[in-house]
Amino acid sequence: MLQKEDKECSDCLRLRDYRLLNRDKYPHFYNSPVYSFGDIDGSFLIVGLAPGLRGANRTGRPFTGDYAGDLLYNTLISYGFAKGIYKACKEDGLRLINCRITNAVRCVPPENKVTGEEVKNCNHRLQEEILSMKKLKLILALGTVAHSSVLMAFNLKKTKFPFIHGKFYKDISGGISLIDSYHCSRYNTNTGVLSKEMFETVFKDIKEHLGKL
Repeated sequence: MLQKEDKECSDCLRLRDYRLLNRDKYPHFYNSPVYSFGDIDGSFLIVGLAPGLRGANRTGRPFTGDYAGDLLYNTLISYGFAKGIYKACKEDGLRLINCRITNAVRCVPPENKVTGEEVKNCNHRLQEEILSMKKLKLILALGTVAHSSVLMAFNLKKTKFPFIHGKFYKDISGGISLIDSYHCSRYNTNTGVLSKEMFETVFKDIKEHLGKL
């Protein structure tokens, strides 16, 4: 059972202090730990890095309000995992289908960079998320931090499951499989690390694998 959301989490002092700083600087922002969005009975979980300052930290919904959300949500709509129109705000009425979205770390980090300790501190929340999704069959890890966080949640070694874009690891634990993608950030798309076509190929594989699982 998922615990009640804690808007004043202080597990990571650096992140707490940054959150308080942003409450003074941007009083109209959400500025609290950003919790998961989507279907708790879904078979598909997407794990990102952490809220962006002017994205999820502003709007209060994962991947909502910045470029990463533009790419992710429009891809989800295209592949039948979301219904509605993504308008980059929590009130747009968008609904996820058989899918849920969370982050490895729930609070916005300075410069979009988390520490290993912060990932560890927040990992019990990802474990709880996974355990609460009774029909979960596939996890998409967006980036190396998300990948490592998923492995940590299952107590698996990185050496056995290295991060490789597009790589599918079948049944890493309890019938749950893992697929990797580079994070859909503006930086990755601007530098050519990830293209829209590469991202869509990952989702084509996801649709195919979910049909077989």
